[in-house]
Amino acid sequence: MTFPGGRWIEHWDPEDETFWKETGERTARRNLFFSVLSEHIGFSVWTLWSVLVLFMGPEYGLTPADKFLLTSVVTLVGAVVRVPYTFAVAVFGGRNWTIVSAGLLLVPTVAAFAVMEPGTSFSTFLLVGLLAGIGGGNFASSMTNINAFFPLRKKGWALGLNAGGGNVGVPVIQLAALAIIGANGGPRVLLGIYIPLILVAAVLAARFMDNLASVKNDTGAAKDAARDAHTWIMSVLYVGTFGSFIGYSFAFGQVLTTQFGRTPLQAAYLTFIGPLLGSLIRPLGGRLADRYGGARITLWNFVAMAAATAVLVAASTAESLALFVAAFVVLFVLTGLGNGSTFKMIPGIFQNKALGKGLTGEAAVAYGRRLSGASMGLIGAAGALGGVAINLAFRQSFLSLGSGTGAFVAFLVFYAVCFAVTWAVYLRRPVPRPAAGPAAGAEPKAQLSHAEV
Repeated sequence: MTFPGGRWIEHWDPEDETFWKETGERTARRNLFFSVLSEHIGFSVWTLWSVLVLFMGPEYGLTPADKFLLTSVVTLVGAVVRVPYTFAVAVFGGRNWTIVSAGLLLVPTVAAFAVMEPGTSFSTFLLVGLLAGIGGGNFASSMTNINAFFPLRKKGWALGLNAGGGNVGVPVIQLAALAIIGANGGPRVLLGIYIPLILVAAVLAARFMDNLASVKNDTGAAKDAARDAHTWIMSVLYVGTFGSFIGYSFAFGQVLTTQFGRTPLQAAYLTFIGPLLGSLIRPLGGRLADRYGGARITLWNFVAMAAATAVLVAASTAESLALFVAAFVVLFVLTGLGNGSTFKMIPGIFQNKALGKGLTGEAAVAYGRRLSGASMGLIGAAGALGGVAINLAFRQSFLSLGSGTGAFVAFLVFYAVCFAVTWAVYLRRPVPRPAAGPAAGAEPKAQLSHAEV
């Protein structure tokens, strides 16, 4: 059976090592590469306004609070659209939706090109910023799609690479902005660069990607994933890792200009470093999780994130720019590691649940792949809401205290909560998998082992 409207693969069994070596790996890697390209540009468009606000001097008439609100609504839309983008892969196919989602990035980019000038009202900037939020959805559909292409033993690396390559879109657009500001160019130069890149990404997806028939029309998977408690537990942890990454990416430059008095050019010299390192290290987080267990890496990563945040509190209080930037860069790196390790946990959790239900062989693999792919989009959406919370926390902290110190204290407390949740749910009482399936109608309640997630 074939489907109209794209290149469809009817048989896909990456867990079969012979199939994987002969044809599967080559096809999966090709789809991964072009998925990363589209997702990368999506991240750039999503974080576009974190860069554009640096171009917006006094002549634009916006206060620091206005700018934090602007970046907050962009982050919010990016989080919300991840839910329908997750369903879209099952409705249209991974390749087909990548083409559509890449093409949609033209809408916010062209709109920003049209309004980016002094005299434009704040409400207009907010409306156009809302459009840019659709770039955040590309992550959800890309992760759901790529999850289906790779075997369980390779998912940590593949998903880490997919997400990390997408995340690099954040520092790349910041570096492009740095070059343009340094050359005394305007924001429309930056936007003019990205419009043809979006078209290239859509064309390459059409030429080189594939749809998997096994994922087609499985919209019920997201509903089943939404009913599972582990989807929402992992969402909390992902708020701590990815929510921190995207929230800090939007806010870092504004904190430097508002609290430390840096000029836009001086801020641009620093803002790209953290997101770049955090993006590049994400695959390593997945690789470490493949080897040592995602829960274990995630647990100690939250310890390190809390420590780095404590240093940020001290640096913010002492108004030490050098210490502040160094600690922030370290925190960005840790968010990248945590992004990789948390997403590695998800396939292992649902594979373990399949075994707990008494499923074996291909049935267990299919169950785990189906629910983990769907849950990734929901978890990604919830995690991105952490970016909204971070920008709103900074906005309130600057309004109340005149600095970001209050926000950092709140983040420190939240990382402690994430540590406690990881330990209590996934590491406190690991038990072996059940030797046989549970009695009919019984719901297994086995704790998950860090070696499995």
